[in-house]
Parts: sequence; C-alpha cells; structure tokens
Amino acid sequence: MKSQNNISNLFPKHLFWDVDITKLDLQRDSNFIIPRALYMTNEETFLQDIIRLENIYTANQILENLKNTKEKISNTVCHLVAKRYSSAPFYRFKPISY
Repeated sequence: MKSQNNISNLFPKHLFWDVDITKLDLQRDSNFIIPRALYMTNEETFLQDIIRLENIYTANQILENLKNTKEKISNTVCHLVAKRYSSAPFYRFKPISY
C-alpha cells in the first residue's frame, strides 16, 4: 500500500453502486477495489484509471487481484494490464474461436 486516501475522492462512485463506499478500506478491500476501479475502463480511459490505482497499490497487487477476481473484467483490460507491467497475458474469459 503506497498511501492512505479516501476512496470516495479517488474513484467515481458509480463503480461501487452496490456498496457503501464510505465503509471501504483501501487495504482490507483491495481485492474488491482494484477490479472495480477497472471494471468500466477501456483503451481510451485505461491510462487515467490505472494511474489512480498505482497511486495506492503496487503493480504486483494490481496484477494479483485482477488475476484472482471473480468480477467481470474484460479480456481487453486484462491484456492492457499485462502489457503495462510486462507480465504474461492473462484473461478472465476464454477467447471465442470460430
């Protein structure tokens, strides 16, 4: 953990629509916060979104939480994260082959 910040000041509240954002703890709830922070990202917003996370978490924390999450993170996001950290590619969903 790099710093302690109030999550409601760091991320859009709509990403945490189903929880009370004021009760989230950056350290305790990292396995929930990291995937949610990237849940709606895309190629255009990825850099901005990943920098927000990097101000709080290490690259290893981000990678491990995304690899192990049950959240519906797109394969595109997984690819972007793996590329950013020069990591082996990983995917949440099996790519469809025709």
